[in-house]
Amino acid sequence: MPLKSSPLTTPPLVSVIIPCYNAYRYIGATIASVLAQKDIALEIIVVDDGSRDESVALVRRGFPAVRIVEQANAGVAAARNTGIAAARGEWVAFIDADDIWLPGKLAAQLAQMAALPGCRMGYTAWKVWPSDVAQPSPDYLARLQEEAADGARWSGASGWIYPQLLLDCVVWTSTVLMQRSLLAELNGFDTSLRLGEDYDLWLRASRITPIVRVARPYALYRIHPASITRATPAENYRARVIGQALGRWGLASPDGRSGDARAVRRMLAKSWSDFAGAHLEARNLGQARRAAFAALRTDPAHLPGWKVLVKTGLKALSPSKEKA
Repeated sequence: MPLKSSPLTTPPLVSVIIPCYNAYRYIGATIASVLAQKDIALEIIVVDDGSRDESVALVRRGFPAVRIVEQANAGVAAARNTGIAAARGEWVAFIDADDIWLPGKLAAQLAQMAALPGCRMGYTAWKVWPSDVAQPSPDYLARLQEEAADGARWSGASGWIYPQLLLDCVVWTSTVLMQRSLLAELNGFDTSLRLGEDYDLWLRASRITPIVRVARPYALYRIHPASITRATPAENYRARVIGQALGRWGLASPDGRSGDARAVRRMLAKSWSDFAGAHLEARNLGQARRAAFAALRTDPAHLPGWKVLVKTGLKALSPSKEKA
């Protein structure tokens, strides 16, 4: 069930940051979904990260109240940091330029965090949406509304979630709402990370504040052919991010609990075997071999690591050209 609360007499200003890179096809629907949030004081900031299409022109023409900040292409982490620097709101929310919010998202989050003094960050459940159309159909939204009534289906990590984050990035950026002061304390996103910059920030935030989840899908996570997550990764960012967290804080959570060392080791080994598999498929055999060995160093019993190592050796014997 959606959270119920009395209307806020003086709603806090929420700065919504939308990093944009060549998002002409989708950004209009994304902004419209933000504007559909009722009884919320909003400022919308689009940070154009060097787009070469007509994204900026579309926003200027169709949404004159939206603030536009333009910069040379520097990556999504830098774009979000630029938006944070420009934000005036007490709260900051993020949404990518091809995702969709559902009505009531921000109101549900503000109500939940108002009931939890000291909580400075929250997120919601979401629905993966494989689609190239700009916005969901009414029929799709009606079906999702029915699915959303099953609260147990949408439950997840909530509270002091550092141990859960060591195992998976259970927070998705386009659902996050957090205090701007918390972002300042954390110095924003790490711009050295091309992927995993969000995961790194959530881990750092989880050391400072509980992170609460609204157990209802209030956002659509678009998957389409141009998604960055489908490209062959240049680095195992998951291992890098988790390794940094373990190096700084170990397994111990701020609330006294501890992460599961064996489960974390298995997760890290899987990250390396997945990375190896991606490079094996791309026939980057040297990279695949090195990653497979990293998986087995992390967990010698990790069977997928052995499998990808054997496959790498077999492919190296085929006549196709190997990439270093």
